[in-house]
Amino acid sequence: MIPAESPYHFLARPAALTRGSVTLDVTNVLRQAIVTLALAPGQSIDKSAICEQLGVSRFPVSEALARLAAEGLVDIAPQRGSTVSLVKIADVREYMLIRKALESEALRVLIGNIDKDVIAALHANMAAQREAAARDDAEAFHQIDIDFHDIIFRSMRFTKIKGIIDSARANLDRARRLIITPRRLAHTIAEHQAIFDGILAENQDQATAAIRAHIDAVMVELFAFARENPEPFADGKTLEEESFPFG
Repeated sequence: MIPAESPYHFLARPAALTRGSVTLDVTNVLRQAIVTLALAPGQSIDKSAICEQLGVSRFPVSEALARLAAEGLVDIAPQRGSTVSLVKIADVREYMLIRKALESEALRVLIGNIDKDVIAALHANMAAQREAAARDDAEAFHQIDIDFHDIIFRSMRFTKIKGIIDSARANLDRARRLIITPRRLAHTIAEHQAIFDGILAENQDQATAAIRAHIDAVMVELFAFARENPEPFADGKTLEEESFPFG
């Protein structure tokens, strides 16, 4: 008799589970599954099955879920178990507004002190975006997209600001993956090119206007998607009645 496939077969068992790192390893595995939507918003979480798939005891899994709950990725209900949290559009909008402000300032810092290495990295990144889009490789494109923004942030050399962005990234990444389509990839490339053109022109107003337009465009598209597909969202069914200004 062929054994049934684990419902969590997509979870990769960490290569080397060592004392003191098990909880961190399990947290990273589960976070990746949630962010990439392998574990879908609203999905119930079976601790026992995860333990069996990863080859760990219940304690690190419970601790990992508690950490992910603190990040807003998991909901833990006493006596009812754990579920992957629904995406909250209201929270995503706040994170995007934070990004808009911080990235606008990062561009001002970058343009005020142009770094040839940063420009070269952005040139290479734009080429990589186009190659990934041509292959219709959404996952690779998503990572390259993240790198594009990270290159800009690195120009600030402010670790605390990077920490703020990273803390919001998991929920942002979930939301953005929901709207990845060939059309969105093409628009993202054009929007990134507009930002890069402003940097190359050493024009702060042009570059910051482009980054703000890019973030607003993503939010408008996500807002429209959530209205039409409310199931993955905690507040999707209320969007028609609420106002979410993007400026």
